[in-house]
Amino acid sequence: MADRKLFAGHAIRRLRRQAGLTQAAMSDALAISPSYLNLVEKNQRPLSASLLVKLAETFDFDPRALAAGEPGGGESAIRRRLADPIFADLEIDRNEIEEWLAGAPGGAEAFARAYDRIGVGGGDAPGALTADPIGEVRREIERWRGHFADLDTMAETLADELRLGAGDLYGAISDRLRVKHQLTIRVLPVDVMPDLLRRTDLHARQLQLSETLDPASRTFAAAYQLAQIEARGEIEALAKGAGFADRQAERLYRRHLTSYFAAAVMMPYVRFLRACEATGYDLELLQRRFGAGFEQVAHRLTTLQRVGARGLPFFMVRIDRAGQASKRFSGASGAALAEAEGRCPLWRLHHAFDRPGSLAVQLVELEDGSRWLTLARSVSPQGRHYGAVPAEFAVGLGVAAEQAGSLAVARGIDLKREATPIGLGCRACMRGGCPQRSAPPAGRTLVMNDRERGVSALTFGGD
Repeated sequence: MADRKLFAGHAIRRLRRQAGLTQAAMSDALAISPSYLNLVEKNQRPLSASLLVKLAETFDFDPRALAAGEPGGGESAIRRRLADPIFADLEIDRNEIEEWLAGAPGGAEAFARAYDRIGVGGGDAPGALTADPIGEVRREIERWRGHFADLDTMAETLADELRLGAGDLYGAISDRLRVKHQLTIRVLPVDVMPDLLRRTDLHARQLQLSETLDPASRTFAAAYQLAQIEARGEIEALAKGAGFADRQAERLYRRHLTSYFAAAVMMPYVRFLRACEATGYDLELLQRRFGAGFEQVAHRLTTLQRVGARGLPFFMVRIDRAGQASKRFSGASGAALAEAEGRCPLWRLHHAFDRPGSLAVQLVELEDGSRWLTLARSVSPQGRHYGAVPAEFAVGLGVAAEQAGSLAVARGIDLKREATPIGLGCRACMRGGCPQRSAPPAGRTLVMNDRERGVSALTFGGD
């Protein structure tokens, strides 16, 4: 990502029009030629670092708006939408997508909005509008590449203040809630809070926590409460700035941002990134060092995209035994594995349920030739007690194989060796002869031959 050329003509053109300037007037203000500005706006020239600085100084321009404002979320997001099986026969390549974004950014954004609104890949009736607040929130998170710089900076400052007060983070947060906000923490028996893990009782001025929460979850709950109070203004600004039409989507997004802040207090950016690099991203060590759970650490890894101090671009997926995804964060990885609606049974993410608590490591290769080193482990949500319905999930992490050499789990693994070929679910996978295939690819017809039986019971034609 560091050497990636930045084409942002749509954002520059929008900024100029909002300022009511002609190309000549804006180029004069930036001390560049009108012809150069014209090329930048047409995406025929990348945005240089010096021009980006001039824009920020002259027009009070926030560079993060470039990441948040790319048409349809940018090339990788458009490519993920076009990976939908209904487009399989069009064979649109990366060059065509780049030309589309450069030549008709408005059209690309319109396609993205229509696709997302109609829910083309979700099995709904064609043309039926669907309200999908979870999908809307996830797309907004990915527009920011999963990283919210202002929240991270504020959380880091708060974490340093808390460390000065006490070595125990949970105790320090408890003291701050009590002294500064007149809120005490009370841990209650499960029979008092049978269906709740956390509750704020403003009348009693208490943050009430279930006794079923482990230490990491109690710390997170306390930090979440602190985020609701002390980061309220920043969180509210981000939530309103997203411009959600659906109120539920805005509330879900606000919850995500609050959780983000809480995790950033537990795992402050600079200290956490240094620990990652020093330990080879050893998840067990990171859990112990920061008093966090496996899933908390896994999610935090997807957010390490601070300018000038980036971590490895991980993606994360959380599924249940039925293969349904309840969390998906691609961060800066651009991984189709995180965005795809379907999953491949050959991916060991599903095997994590067979060995609870053990880490499954696998080198996989997708049909587009991209190779990923993936890690998977089962997790059980907090709050379980005898007689309650048990819940279990598998959390998968992955990073591009060419960037995985520094990982502790990669030691002894030849990252250039043959990888397990997997797809993005049978309906989106064109690999033939797969013994695990449960359906033909969308848009492909079944080929039936009563005289033969191949490795796969479902053979399909080329169109």
